[in-house]
Amino acid sequence: MKVSTRGEYGMRAMVSLARMYGEGPVPLSTIATESSVPPAYLEQLIGQLRRAGLVTSTRGANGGYELSRAPEDVRVGEVYRVMEGPVAPMVCVTEDMEPNEDLCPMIDGCATRLVWVKVRDGIVEALDSTTLQDLVQQKRGRDVTTSIGIS
Repeated sequence: MKVSTRGEYGMRAMVSLARMYGEGPVPLSTIATESSVPPAYLEQLIGQLRRAGLVTSTRGANGGYELSRAPEDVRVGEVYRVMEGPVAPMVCVTEDMEPNEDLCPMIDGCATRLVWVKVRDGIVEALDSTTLQDLVQQKRGRDVTTSIGIS
């Protein structure tokens, strides 16, 4: 399973907004610079995140975007699913549908399906047990250890 550019950039933008949480609306250009996401692409991604209710927007001279909830209340899995859709290492084990024999005639007796379910469940656990705040704190911790010479 690979994460697309859409997923990677969307996550980076959300982490940038998490770092600036509480400072008010952030201009798109600032988010683009902070997250290293091309502004035109970011505009598309922010629209999806806004429609999903993860980001709010404010118009006007002091307008911009901000998280709709505190970073500790936003799960990485929520962002992932908005950007990428349901977790599905194989089409027969996508997290949002029941097994369907139309997808694969071997689904009931498949010898490999168990491993794909375990892969899916492991990914879901990693995504849903991590918040944006966890990622912000991880980055801050790494920045502190780097600045004092610890590797």
